[in-house]
Amino acid sequence: MYNSEGFTLSEALTKLPLTFADEYQLIAEFLIFQLPKLQKYSPMQFETGHLYHIFNRGNNSQNIFFNRDNYLFFLNKIKTHILPHADILAWCLMPTHFHLMVYVNRLQIEINEQVTATDRMTRSHPISKAAAGGFIDPMICSHRINKQRSLNNSIAILLRSYTRAIQKQENLHGSLFQAKTKAICLTKPDGISPAWFQTRYGTIINVDHPEKAYPQACFDYIHANPVKDGLVEKVTEWEFSSALDYSGERKGKLVNKERAKEFGLEFNYSGYYSSDDFESSDE
Repeated sequence: MYNSEGFTLSEALTKLPLTFADEYQLIAEFLIFQLPKLQKYSPMQFETGHLYHIFNRGNNSQNIFFNRDNYLFFLNKIKTHILPHADILAWCLMPTHFHLMVYVNRLQIEINEQVTATDRMTRSHPISKAAAGGFIDPMICSHRINKQRSLNNSIAILLRSYTRAIQKQENLHGSLFQAKTKAICLTKPDGISPAWFQTRYGTIINVDHPEKAYPQACFDYIHANPVKDGLVEKVTEWEFSSALDYSGERKGKLVNKERAKEFGLEFNYSGYYSSDDFESSDE
């Protein structure tokens, strides 16, 4: 069975025809390992008007989700912290990692926070509390302030707040996620030489038009994750991905299907990603 390890994308193309599992491995290697190197990217570097593949996994590959409520809690965090910045075109939450495909609308958002001055006053003005007879009315000493929050900070807040909840739930200590969340730009693949990847399923990668080909390859890759890892037989059997929304089996509101159409992203709901496609072969 062909193994893409050690080959560049161009070298791998000379090995056609490939099995579906080989194609998936090649796409995964290219999206996760080769494309970031070719882009010479810095983690979490965003621009508006572009598509990004954002992903992270558990520290030392540990689980980050332990029950169904954890998945739902994380999804609510995504709605709260990511949607104000970006449209979500695809997502998948796995036991040990997560994937998001987003279209960035705003790098910064304005937030309005309630600030209570009680603690600050007692630290910086210790006499103030004594002068108030040992009591400071938080209603008098609190106010609202406007602040700017970046997409990077919002992602960090999402992960930190989720980590605290899981640490409490599982009595864990230390980092839950790997230190660096990665963000790969799919619509600005600078420095990549043209090549194409034709299979029995159609063109998987065509870097003559990378702004179209890479998003579709990543879109398919994200949805195929649960099948590839042996969690389900078909992509639509995994509850915690956008596959069910695109297949019409669920009316989820997290993904922006109209934005996905703008980039020509198509979901093959016939279930061509099945466990049979990933069976090992000696050929």
